[in-house]
Amino acid sequence: MQSFDIVIVGGGPGGYVAAIKAGQLGYKVAVIERENVGGVCLNWGCIPTKTLLKSAKVFEQFKHAKDYGIDVKPDSFSANFPDMIKRKDSVVRRLTGGVAALLKKNGATLIKGFGEVVDANHVKVGEEHIEAKFIILATGASVIMPPIPGLQEGFDAGFVLTSKEILDLKALPTSLVIVGGGVIGLEFATIFSSLGTKVTVIEKQPTILSSVDEEIRGLFFKKITKDGVQIITNATVSSIGQGTVTYELDGKTTEVKVDKVLMAVGMKPNTKSFASLNLAMEKTGVQVNERMQTSLSNVYAIGDVTGKFMLAHVASHAGLVAIDHIHGGHAVMDYRTIPSGIYTFPQIAMVGLTEQDAKAQGIDYKVSTFPVMANGKAMGENEKDGLVKIIVSKPYNEIIGVHIMASSATEMITEATLAINLEATAEELVHTIHPHPTLAEMMMEAAHGIIDKPIHI
Repeated sequence: MQSFDIVIVGGGPGGYVAAIKAGQLGYKVAVIERENVGGVCLNWGCIPTKTLLKSAKVFEQFKHAKDYGIDVKPDSFSANFPDMIKRKDSVVRRLTGGVAALLKKNGATLIKGFGEVVDANHVKVGEEHIEAKFIILATGASVIMPPIPGLQEGFDAGFVLTSKEILDLKALPTSLVIVGGGVIGLEFATIFSSLGTKVTVIEKQPTILSSVDEEIRGLFFKKITKDGVQIITNATVSSIGQGTVTYELDGKTTEVKVDKVLMAVGMKPNTKSFASLNLAMEKTGVQVNERMQTSLSNVYAIGDVTGKFMLAHVASHAGLVAIDHIHGGHAVMDYRTIPSGIYTFPQIAMVGLTEQDAKAQGIDYKVSTFPVMANGKAMGENEKDGLVKIIVSKPYNEIIGVHIMASSATEMITEATLAINLEATAEELVHTIHPHPTLAEMMMEAAHGIIDKPIHI
């Protein structure tokens, strides 16, 4: 029987980061992973989708080359989807290889297979039993497959896809129905619509991207529908046939003929491997305290399996918090200022409270917005859609929320995250000199609007 100080079940962005940190601190650590290290994020999520989004963006720019003073004949270029997939695979291989090398360099043992947690100190992989002083559960989440008639048959036939299978398509579909108007669904809608696929999004709720600030959401809805994506809300998919999707809307039944269907209604935590522990659970996933401990003090849970924020960077940070606590530190997980991003065209990023949150909490607040089209760099890049929105609490103008729709929104949001963490005010943001020309200047301009008026509008 092998013995370790720490055994981590799952090698995703939470598990492998925790393992590297544990190795750096001198612990004997093992990572159990049945597939490729990097988890969903690196293999079938964050990285491959962003790689394809870049290909789609370049293709979009070719279509609008004349806007940049470049003459390109419309029939002289096309989307080579198989080559895009090859490029995506190449990027993923390099990064997964890099993660495996980092684990090895830091002394972590990688054990391939399905890790079944026997009790709080033992994990079984096949016929091998492994002993651990501490166990970290980083088992991630899987796509929800709702009980829709014909769904399983469609999946077995390759007609229905999840976010995993769609990344390995051999050819670009002519038409695609996406069931679910959340982040995953809208990112894939952006990819395939940009490449020429007719995309229809069917969402059960009254709106897409329900967690996004209402003003930003409204702007994005106009943009994506203008770009050709059909969005149907308040609709329920009632059945899936051979090449068809049927949905109900306002008492009317409609059948749509389509090449492929993507299921993107959400994710559910993977809890099968540690069912024997009988851990305390919440509605979203495993119950943990601010140090990522479960109801068993030497068992920790991080990332999607807790169901709190299913984001790779949250999982990674949670892994660092868990290792810090094992090492005797005092780090805690603070979910109040977690940035999130949506990699559509344009991107959306947010941190802190939405305006709706501020109202619900009874906060006396003030809002300032600055339009992207008033920014010089955005104009020069022909990326004019969107805005920056800052929400502050009165009377001190402390920044409590920032919401951005812009071409580089996911890069811009870090400044806002730091500002909220440091309890910065709009005045402090105004007096932070921003380089010119940059999109980041819009943060300063919006802050000026809190105090008085923006400069360049």
